[in-house]
Amino acid sequence: MKRPLRTKLLIEVGHNEAIEMANEIIKNYEVQEIQPPRQGLTMIKLRESAKNSLFYIGEVLVTETKVKIGNSFGTGIVMEENNTLSKALAIIDAAYKEKLPETEKWFYVLKKLELKLQNEMEKVKCSIERTKVHFDTMKV
Repeated sequence: MKRPLRTKLLIEVGHNEAIEMANEIIKNYEVQEIQPPRQGLTMIKLRESAKNSLFYIGEVLVTETKVKIGNSFGTGIVMEENNTLSKALAIIDAAYKEKLPETEKWFYVLKKLELKLQNEMEKVKCSIERTKVHFDTMKV
């Protein structure tokens, strides 16, 4: 599973799973904290549809952590203040880069999270569809 999808799943629907995965790595390997969880601001880009140009819509608070396992570095960045999740994501990132054996069994956990996210997105889609106005059925 690719890094962007893995990270999205853990942030959107897998906070507890991410913490469990990180704890598993902490028990079995030496995890060096390069940069402890710290808060900062980052600019958010948005694409303007008419001219197809990028502009900055504003700032958002993020928590960032960097760790090292073996020879591999991992980074965890989450919106808002969440030190625990940020550190867990950094550890998971480093574990995948280091190709630790634990990462192979995480594939099934991530697949379950993917199904969970799809179900949640489907619920949101259904709630939007329920309130949608159908102009072709309206009478004048």
